[in-house]
Amino acid sequence: MFAKALATLIVTFSLSTAALAVEQAKPVAQPTAAASQAAPATAPAAVTTAAPASAPVSAAPATAPAPAKVKPNRAITITMFMAIIVVTLGVVVWAAKRTTSAADFYAAGGGITGLQNGWAIAGDYMSAASFLGMSGLISLYGIDGFMYAVGPMFSFIAILLVVAEPCRNAGKFTLGDILSFRAAPKTVRGVAALSTVTVSLFYLIAQMVGAGKLMQVLLDIPYKVSVIGVGVLMVGYVVFGGMKATTWVQIIKAGLLMTGTVILAFLVMAKAGMNPVGFFTDIVNSPLIQDHVRMNVLKDAVAKPGFDYGQRFMEPGLFLKNPLDQISLGIAWALGAAGLPHILMRFFTVPSAKEARKSIVIALFINASFFFLINLIGFGAALYLTPQLISSVDKGGNMATLLLAQKMGGGAGTIGGDVFLAFICAVAFATILAVVSGLVLAASAAIAHDVYVNIIKGGNADQDTQVRVARITSLFVGIAAIVMGLAAEKENVVALVALAFAVAASGNFPAVMLSLFWKRFNTAGVVGAIVVGTVSALSLVMISPVMTYPQKIANDAKKVITTLEQKQVEGAVLTEKDLTALDKARADFKKNDGGTSMVGLKAPIFPLKNPAIVSLPLGLLAAILGTFMFRDRRAEEMFDEIEVRQITGLGISKASDH
Repeated sequence: MFAKALATLIVTFSLSTAALAVEQAKPVAQPTAAASQAAPATAPAAVTTAAPASAPVSAAPATAPAPAKVKPNRAITITMFMAIIVVTLGVVVWAAKRTTSAADFYAAGGGITGLQNGWAIAGDYMSAASFLGMSGLISLYGIDGFMYAVGPMFSFIAILLVVAEPCRNAGKFTLGDILSFRAAPKTVRGVAALSTVTVSLFYLIAQMVGAGKLMQVLLDIPYKVSVIGVGVLMVGYVVFGGMKATTWVQIIKAGLLMTGTVILAFLVMAKAGMNPVGFFTDIVNSPLIQDHVRMNVLKDAVAKPGFDYGQRFMEPGLFLKNPLDQISLGIAWALGAAGLPHILMRFFTVPSAKEARKSIVIALFINASFFFLINLIGFGAALYLTPQLISSVDKGGNMATLLLAQKMGGGAGTIGGDVFLAFICAVAFATILAVVSGLVLAASAAIAHDVYVNIIKGGNADQDTQVRVARITSLFVGIAAIVMGLAAEKENVVALVALAFAVAASGNFPAVMLSLFWKRFNTAGVVGAIVVGTVSALSLVMISPVMTYPQKIANDAKKVITTLEQKQVEGAVLTEKDLTALDKARADFKKNDGGTSMVGLKAPIFPLKNPAIVSLPLGLLAAILGTFMFRDRRAEEMFDEIEVRQITGLGISKASDH
């Protein structure tokens, strides 16, 4: 009854949103700047830097394109959006009828097969930040964006080899279940819930920002309306469908996403003649990519004699300027996934450890394929669209994939271009809905199961009460995600996801690993790992280059002004492009001079964009020190029991029928 009522409400809201989009017949407005430090500080320029004399002719156009706008066919796009909404709501109604217990709500009764769970994990992991943000970073920063995409390809190896089977056998629903088995339950569940909510909200914000930008750019629907609409849908999925609905939404989304990604990557390589060597040669020799690197990234107002800006695009250091940053990012990607609460929850949905391992192998294959193809899409966008065109739509590059889909389909205004763009947009929309559902479920489970049921009620709550509290909690988590998504409109989605991984790697991963494999580990160690790891990661990010520093933007603009004005003093006549760059630099200087970051800084104190290389050792050190300082005999005596459980699976409840 309630599910049908909610479905009616959501469909009504969605139809009204679509009607708003149809009624607004004006051209799509160019969005507000959407990135922080990840975006170039100056507007795209097109002063051509000559390629080396021996270079082959570039496949890129000789002149910079006009500022682009994504112009989808509204009727086709809205139809595809509505089809996804209707199908997924059908899944919610189906799942709601089969969700009667806490085990059903949190873990689908343990009745998901390894194959299904593998696709669901892939759907949970391949987020909007991956699909939109990573390809955008590659198109603007070359090989540094590739580093963001290649890391997740290996993150599931740690899960497969170390975490999946023990967690499946040792836990029940949440991260708190794993950590509290031989520690002080209430204390550990409290800090585990706090960490889960923190990580989930950062990840959620990234998805909400992606949703808002997607709808704003594509259908001219206001950012706020878009974020609220997606929030209503995700709350509906979780509140009524629980883990069953979330799982099948993620499976549907993963299938659609892989289909769209494979097709788009194939079209990119087909345009390159299926010649990867020629493809990357054309990228290096593209005059407009060279211009972008010189003017927008390196901020060289005058080209350095003999410097190959095209080759620089294929070398590290344009975005991650410090080599330690690349190592730190790799640590976060490789170990962070093993500490993500919404990924750990998926191990409890399968009936056995064997199925848990199987699901990780499947997810690993799907994710590796996806992130490999994202690299081709990102570099293809740089070559066939140019960074100038991409940044003219969104300075963070988040629309690169969509622009490329339209071009590969035949271009704006063609049936092929409109249909393919609409399909990719619908896939991105489904991606956001699926990922946010998993994140909301993880956060609400931590609050309802760990805090309310086990801390407040001491584990004494009947099934109806547990499910009701979980649904209420999901509603409030969804509201919080909407509010924070509205506040983070100008943040780059990849930076937010990287932060979530850093927090998970620094706090959750050491706590989980040591709980499972170190006999002496105890309550103080768990608390130390999670608190120190999480707080240090967050604190370092707040004073790192990831934040927006208006004064830095002003200083960069001042350099451009000084260089170009000096050329004028020396009698040189500035080109139209130089004059445009000069005007933009003056405007940026005036707007940002004297400004400070969110925490009142004019420049970053911590030099790295990714804190894991510092915060992970701090979290691990705190875990070790806490364990030795506050020895717990009970925790040591119970280690044999948890060791037997994680090896054999004794004590795990049977899967429910589906």
